Amino acid sequence: MLPICNSILETSGEAELFHKCFRTVKLYFRGMELNYKVFGEGQPLIILHGLFGSLDNWQTFARKWSQDYMVFIVDQRNHGKSPHEPEIDYELLAEDLKEFMEQQFVHHAHLLGHSMGGKTVMQFALEYPDMVDKLIVADMSPSTYPPGHDEIFQALFDARVENAESRKEVEERLSRGIDDNGVRQFLLKGLYREDGKNFAWKFNLDALFNNYNEILEGLDADHPYEKPCLFLKGEKSGYVGPKQQADIDRLFPNAIIESVEAGHWLHAENPVDFSKKVEDYLKS
Repeated sequence: MLPICNSILETSGEAELFHKCFRTVKLYFRGMELNYKVFGEGQPLIILHGLFGSLDNWQTFARKWSQDYMVFIVDQRNHGKSPHEPEIDYELLAEDLKEFMEQQFVHHAHLLGHSMGGKTVMQFALEYPDMVDKLIVADMSPSTYPPGHDEIFQALFDARVENAESRKEVEERLSRGIDDNGVRQFLLKGLYREDGKNFAWKFNLDALFNNYNEILEGLDADHPYEKPCLFLKGEKSGYVGPKQQADIDRLFPNAIIESVEAGHWLHAENPVDFSKKVEDYLKS
C-alpha cells in the first residue's frame, strides 16, 4: 500500500477509508499533462480560463504581461487541447494545477483565474497557500451557484456539430437555442475540425454536462486563506453579490473586492480597466 494510504488508514474512520484511499491512489498515479503556452521571463504568472473556454481566450493579455512576467496560459482538463477525462471537480482541478507547476519547476507563482478558473485558483490557494504569491479572481466567488447553463448545454448538444458542413451551419444551429450573439461567438471559439474532417468541440461536452453540479459546487476549507488577494467583479454581472461577498470574507478575510464596468466576461468587455487593475495589484 502507498505510504499516503497508510497515513489515511491511521487517521480516518473506516467509513471514510475506502473513498479517501481510492481518491488518493487516483491522484497519485494520474500523470496529468495540461496543454499550455508560455510567454516572457520573470516571476511566474499562471492564468486559468472559465467554463467552455481555453488558453486562447487569454493570449492577448499573456503577450502584454510577458513584458514583466513569465506568463503561463493553461487549458484546464476537459478544455482546449488538455486531456479529456470523465471527472472534473475543483479538488481535481487544483491538483492538476499543482502537478503542472511541479512539471514546470515553478515553486510559487501569481495566480489569475476567471469564473471556473477563479474557483480553481481559490481551491488551490486554500490547499497550497505557500505556493501562491498573489491571487486574483475574476468575477467568481467560493459560493455554490444555481444552474445557469441549461440552455447552452441543450444548444450545444442540439448543434450536432459532427455532421455539420460548415462553421456557419453550426452557428445557425446554435442560434436556435442561444439568442446572445456574444455567447455564440465565444462558444464557436471552441469549434475545430477533428483530424481535418468532421467538426468537434475542443471542450469535453459530455464530461462538463455530467459533472455540472460539481462545477457549481461551493468551496470550503478547514482554514481560510490569510494572504491579501484581489477579487474583481463585473458591475453588470450577478456572480458576486452580497451573499457571495460574505463567502469571500469567510474564506479570504484579507480580500480586496473591486468592480469593473462590465458583465461576467469583464476581461473581454472592458480589457483596459481590467488590465490596469490586475497590473496595479501585481506591482503593489
